[in-house]
Amino acid sequence: MNIVKENVDELNAVLKVKVSPEDYKSKVETAIKETSKKAAMPGFRPGKVPSGLVRKMYGKSILVDEINKVLNDTIHKYINENKIEILGNPLPKIESDKHIDWDNQQEFEFLYDLGLAPQVKVEILKSDKVPYHTIRIDEAMIDKYVEEVSKRYGKIVPQEVAQANDMLFGDIVELDSSNQILPGGIFRSSSLFLEKYRDKEAAKPLIGLKKDDKAILDIVKLIDNIADRAALLGIERDAAEKVSAQFQFTVKNISRLQPSELTEELFEKVYGKDQVKTIEEFRAHIKEELVRMYEAESERKFYADAVEVIKKKVSIKLPDEFLKRWLVAANDKPVTYEQVNAEYDRYADTLKWQLVENKLIKDNEIKVSSEDAAAHIRKLISEQYKRYNKQDIGEEELEESVKRILANEEETKRVFDQLYGNKIVELFKNKFSLEAKEVSFEEFSKIQTV
Repeated sequence: MNIVKENVDELNAVLKVKVSPEDYKSKVETAIKETSKKAAMPGFRPGKVPSGLVRKMYGKSILVDEINKVLNDTIHKYINENKIEILGNPLPKIESDKHIDWDNQQEFEFLYDLGLAPQVKVEILKSDKVPYHTIRIDEAMIDKYVEEVSKRYGKIVPQEVAQANDMLFGDIVELDSSNQILPGGIFRSSSLFLEKYRDKEAAKPLIGLKKDDKAILDIVKLIDNIADRAALLGIERDAAEKVSAQFQFTVKNISRLQPSELTEELFEKVYGKDQVKTIEEFRAHIKEELVRMYEAESERKFYADAVEVIKKKVSIKLPDEFLKRWLVAANDKPVTYEQVNAEYDRYADTLKWQLVENKLIKDNEIKVSSEDAAAHIRKLISEQYKRYNKQDIGEEELEESVKRILANEEETKRVFDQLYGNKIVELFKNKFSLEAKEVSFEEFSKIQTV
């Protein structure tokens, strides 16, 4: 077999592959014999179909299959051995297949388009500055978190009259334009959480209701989130978007979440036995949790800012037309060139960053081992188990859990991606000049949305 690579430009090339009988003939003969053993035809016992008959009936398709296998193996090997960095996979030139005479030809030539990976150069200088935002943990934040924890471990208490922070369970029925029950309209028993609705005016008719009282609601104003509206009414999302009618709500029962008191009983539920004794210790533990939680937010923001700085410094060109064709060919679901073209800029932006990230990993010799992944999983499981069970997990159970996660390819990939991401963040911290900025949570939220 003879393979020649011809460069079209710096991002595109063509592979010319010439196939001779010695490359495929023995494989075709073997495949015909195997097919003869498995073939079932009238008049022949199973496994006794003559090879000549199989050749006559299936010879062409077997030839095509075997040559395709040879092509795939050979091209893959050629690309690896010659260290050709490509994007996507080789695409056969359709026009080259049109002139093949499978019945009579013995020598074949196939042409494949290659999309070549661009050369990427990433240089981070100490003069490159990236802000690093630290979120200030104040008493108001701790107060809010204490309140949330108290509610989480609180209890549901029945109520006689609905107030603004209550949960109402009842029947929801669709009304017509005259506010009469619409025959065949939407009917569902569901719950309304008054505290979560932002439009307080729309929720006002529910305040002060008692069991069996009725209220007419504007569901669209009350619940602006389409998914929540669909769930409440028990309908599909598309239907929930088109809902415009008034609804009648009949109260069946009213309940209120009563927060847990700040006692040792609560502290033990949250942190385990003998870990926290006083409110002061409880608040200190909560502050530590908030610091860890918002440190992760700070890291994500810093990473995003660093990425933007690098993107402005690095210019990358892609074999755009090749990639669009490849996306059409490689997609699991049928897509048109027009559909791919409409989404291509977003895909290209993601691919460019992947190329930059791979270059950073290679240049800085960043590595993540299986041992690193196992240690990371072990730590996560231990922390999670202790959080929910208030005790350490047994060693045997821990190792079984680690093995189970590592056996899941998707989960393992996610862990490796996270660890590589963590190491890249550390690389950025060492390479860039960090501008430390302490901000309130409100200020940080505004920065996030910019």
